[in-house]
Amino acid sequence: MTIMNRRTVLTGFASVGAAALTAPYVKAASPSEILLGQTMPYSGPASAYADWGRAEVAYFEMLNAQGGINGRKVRLISVDDALSPPKTVEQTRRLVEKDRVLALFGSLGTSPNSAIHRYVNQKGVPHLFLASGASKWADPENFPWTMGWLPDYPTEAINYAQYIMKNDPAGTAAVIYQNDDGGRDYYEGFKKGFGDQLEKYLVAEQTFEATDPTVDAQISNMARSGATYLFMIGQPKTMAQIIRGAYDSGWRPNLMINAPSASVSGTLEPAGLDKATGIMSAAYVKDPTDETWADDPGFLEWSEFMDEWFPKGRKSDVNTVYGYSQAQTMEQVLRQCGDDLSRENIMAQAANLRDLALPMLLPGITINTAPDDFRPIEQMRLQRFNGTKWELTEDA
Repeated sequence: MTIMNRRTVLTGFASVGAAALTAPYVKAASPSEILLGQTMPYSGPASAYADWGRAEVAYFEMLNAQGGINGRKVRLISVDDALSPPKTVEQTRRLVEKDRVLALFGSLGTSPNSAIHRYVNQKGVPHLFLASGASKWADPENFPWTMGWLPDYPTEAINYAQYIMKNDPAGTAAVIYQNDDGGRDYYEGFKKGFGDQLEKYLVAEQTFEATDPTVDAQISNMARSGATYLFMIGQPKTMAQIIRGAYDSGWRPNLMINAPSASVSGTLEPAGLDKATGIMSAAYVKDPTDETWADDPGFLEWSEFMDEWFPKGRKSDVNTVYGYSQAQTMEQVLRQCGDDLSRENIMAQAANLRDLALPMLLPGITINTAPDDFRPIEQMRLQRFNGTKWELTEDA
């Protein structure tokens, strides 16, 4: 695949002409094609997430080779925004107003999606299965066209705080988070988890910008607190810096990391696996590096997909699992739509998922939505990295 600033991936069939993408297209898809759009950080400091989008593009290419959905091929226009909200606005407007996509799917990042939140809802464009767990995506009353996919960030963070209180009552915590909507969402959830004992447990906090070249000063400030736990929230590149920096400084707190950055190849390997040993996170998909799943039918299905359709992707990167599973969720919605591919029906079906068990979700975790419930995944498991792989510990 060729990645350009405006990355359009064609899937081997003719593009629908401009006449088919005028206003009537939003009422019913063309007889041959369903057009989706998304923004992804294929460049910039968050490019470690890029295989998330590439896996989604590859999934629809596979689906098209198998006949598409209800006789239609699915074309996903996946474009680079470098995780920069102004670029997200520009690219999204082009997807909606020039490319005239039927729906937006899987766009990554809290701040980028926040920048287009009102715009897409004013336009009545389905804004589905965002690669972000911000709590704001589950507000059907005020934003009926937007739905997330990841578990809610504050809920995930609450579990880390409660784990500390339950398992180490004498422990103390520091938190460092990316200074954006997603980071603040996690931070508020972490504080909430300590309840009325917040001042006892939380002894240091620091922020950083996504564009900061280093976080050495923040690490030094937190190390002086003597905190025995450190909860890290941000993109893989910076998370790797923090893991490595804390270890090399001689400060050895128990580490916790936000789930979207808990990739072995994207975060832990760059940090140094020895330095990341013992780190805790949350999981809802199967860890592709865990031999527990070696003979699991769902894992084998994903592995075959990777070999045939995304051979350049790293099997050790959990982001490929996220992309694969998100694409399957979108596939289910489109199949439920049948021939009624109006934007209204797409949202109705997105809000009508019942016990959807996907191959790479952890056993017992299913996707459920309703008109008043825009949180597809609400279950998680805590996990710990043993130096080689993640091991599940307990329910979150």
